[in-house]
Amino acid sequence: MAAETPARKTIPTPLRDGTLDAATLLEASQYGSPIRVLPEVNVVKVGGQSFFDRGRSAVWPLVEELARCAQSHQIILGMGGGTRSRHAYSIGLELGLPTGILAAIGASTALQNAHMMQMLMAKYGGILVSFEEFEKLPMYLRNGGIPIMVGMPPFHHWERPPEMGRIPANRTDAGVFLMAEFLGARSMIYVKDEDGLYTDDPKKNPDATFIPRITAQELLDMDPNDLVIERVVLGYLQKAHYVRSVQIVNGLKPGLLTRALAGEHVGTIIEAPLDP
Repeated sequence: MAAETPARKTIPTPLRDGTLDAATLLEASQYGSPIRVLPEVNVVKVGGQSFFDRGRSAVWPLVEELARCAQSHQIILGMGGGTRSRHAYSIGLELGLPTGILAAIGASTALQNAHMMQMLMAKYGGILVSFEEFEKLPMYLRNGGIPIMVGMPPFHHWERPPEMGRIPANRTDAGVFLMAEFLGARSMIYVKDEDGLYTDDPKKNPDATFIPRITAQELLDMDPNDLVIERVVLGYLQKAHYVRSVQIVNGLKPGLLTRALAGEHVGTIIEAPLDP
């Protein structure tokens, strides 16, 4: 006699009765806040054009300050691509390459800076972490390491078409923000070569006014011609669960990054509304 086939067991869930594009089902997926994977970590984005393109005089003081900060804070570094990525984008655009290939090219230049930063910080525990090793971050941090990652998100060929032009909207500022939000990070700090956000480019307009604090929506409503941070980050900031503000600090001024990691307001803070 053949054995009786056991009945299929179904786990009750509101998601079983429709597609995952149905608005009512998406609302029902809000079971609560996601876990904070690494709630004590601080994600620090180092601008390629702001620092590496300036050479030793800018990079070495920042390396030493980061090494001191890592003695009392958990830090993950995300590296930008700098002028080399802009040069590569320009050639790619002239050749007619699509956005996905441009995104992959942008990642390769950021990887070069990540390699250099890892060598400079090796004696302090700097370790280059690839996307494939992302799950090892807790181990590296627990053992006193300073993980260094490519800031560009790994969308590459799957990068969505931007609203304007063909240059990928999700570049290194966006990549480190998405990483910080996923980890539930304590802070997200962008280390630039400016004190923060201004009403205009202070390098070109000496009358530009400094903006110490602003909401992401207020900044989007201003619609400035240029920004010190990628526009797409402002949209992500308003949707985030945990990284509800970011701070832009001037890394060329010694000690400001140290103070920012301690929770001080030393640059421009861009924040989301109170409710996510």
